[in-house]
Amino acid sequence: MDTITIATGGDRPPLGPLDWLRWGLVAFPMLVSIPGASGWLWPLIGVTLVCSVAMLRPPARPTWLLPTAMVAVIVCAGTVWVVQPNSLTSVAMFSTTFYLMRAYGKGLTIVATCLSTCAIVAMALVHRLDWLSAVSILALPVLMLLLAANRRGRSARLEQTELALARAQTAAEEHARAAALAERARIAREVHDVLAHSLAGLALNLQGARLMLVRDGASPDAVAQVERAQKLASDGLAEARKAVAALREDAVPVERAVADLLAGYRLDTGARADLVVEGEPRELDAAVGTTLVRAVQEALSNTRKHAQQADVDVTLAFSSEQVELTVADRQGRRPPDAPAAGYGLRGMGERVALLEGKLVSGPGEDGWRIHLTVPA
Repeated sequence: MDTITIATGGDRPPLGPLDWLRWGLVAFPMLVSIPGASGWLWPLIGVTLVCSVAMLRPPARPTWLLPTAMVAVIVCAGTVWVVQPNSLTSVAMFSTTFYLMRAYGKGLTIVATCLSTCAIVAMALVHRLDWLSAVSILALPVLMLLLAANRRGRSARLEQTELALARAQTAAEEHARAAALAERARIAREVHDVLAHSLAGLALNLQGARLMLVRDGASPDAVAQVERAQKLASDGLAEARKAVAALREDAVPVERAVADLLAGYRLDTGARADLVVEGEPRELDAAVGTTLVRAVQEALSNTRKHAQQADVDVTLAFSSEQVELTVADRQGRRPPDAPAAGYGLRGMGERVALLEGKLVSGPGEDGWRIHLTVPA
């Protein structure tokens, strides 16, 4: 449907030829009819001329002013035409009727059609027109109605075409994005299969080489060089996993992040570190996942500090409403009670408390045990 674009303030475009033509088709016939008009028709002509100004420059607000002005032009010009059938005021009535039909919806189109039809019928009755002349005049509103409907239909088709083009462009962009993500996933798989596996094997071989050097009594410098190489391989493995996650544009699952931490612990210490997953793993909230991973990091850090080369067992249990994490190191003896919780355990407890979870940590029969439960 055609609409009237209304500009406000200094953004209004200059008047074009069509604007002047639309106004002239109303103003000129009314001005020409003034000399032959009787006294009581002058107010109608004046109202028509005043209302025609709104058609020349559509007002920004209120929105109802322009259609009301056009309805007034149709009524006044139609009345003058009925009284003065030989004047050109019918041009003003019919041009405004067509403009109203073209620019607005069905409601105002019906109003404009009814008003112009009433004027034609009144004209035929007052001046006793023959039926052929009356029918020929009545054909004008019908023709204008068809032209206006065709114009609105064409505008609707243009809008639908533009919408279809926009949707097609969006689909093409989504397809390109999906293809890019698929390519990034392929690259991520290649990086993981080649680089990550190679670095993991290299780190394990360096671990074995370090143990063999220590067993054979090699120089401290040689052992230190191998340890540095092992550290570089471990760091490279961690960075490779981060790169794979970034390429895939998805968060690393908690169970995989914990498994990576345990792999790093095994490479650093040579001790056993096992993960047991109970229940069906699922995607967790970012805050929950971060809390669980940080808890494992802190537990492994404390084990490295207070119980070097102790075996570690980690259990990650998924239930319908919560996730439980248990980290236990196997020192082979009951550790002494800690005099006070360190900053690491304190921070872990604060994170768990923010999630309305529970944290229990303390010495067990053969090592230190941390158990936390968080809703998820």
